[in-house]
Amino acid sequence: MTFTPLITGGLETALNRVLYRDRSLKAARQRLVGKVLMLRLQELDFPLVLVFSESQLDVLSDWQDSSDCSVSLRLSTLPKLRDRQQLTSLIRSGELDVEGDLQVVQQFSVLMDLAELDPAEYLAPWIGDIAAQGVSQAAQQALKFVQQQVTRRQDYLGQVLTEEWRVAPGALELAWFCEEVEAMERSLNAFEARLAQLEAK
Repeated sequence: MTFTPLITGGLETALNRVLYRDRSLKAARQRLVGKVLMLRLQELDFPLVLVFSESQLDVLSDWQDSSDCSVSLRLSTLPKLRDRQQLTSLIRSGELDVEGDLQVVQQFSVLMDLAELDPAEYLAPWIGDIAAQGVSQAAQQALKFVQQQVTRRQDYLGQVLTEEWRVAPGALELAWFCEEVEAMERSLNAFEARLAQLEAK
């Protein structure tokens, strides 16, 4: 069973709700009408093609025509697209590989930045304002806690591997080893040159 239609359908519903319900985003949406943005996520074996029209956004996984802009990135980079100030640094660092019209991804970034992604707003019709706000705050705190725990575990694992178990070398040890390898390579090249001179005689 393939999850592709489920992913594209869910994303299409969510993006339409966030980007097309708010009338204040109309000017930002207008710049993207008729444009096609292809997102190639390294974690997915199919592209996410965003086709912008006047009234809605279509998310497809199979697109035969050319796109105005194609962007290759990791899933972890996707949230960073909301910050239009980061686009240039993301491209420079190689986290974002853009082919085609750069303005399309810039305008998409602006649109995402202007959109208010407040989960409470979408929960309120079903569970009420106060409960939705409480659930939203609890979810944000839980997410923050999980991110802190992941960061702490990564730091701990890095220290265990380099300091306690000595499985991985520390940064200074690695630099020293690289310098020693280069020195050995220079000595070997000098030895080969002397040997070649002796053989020539």
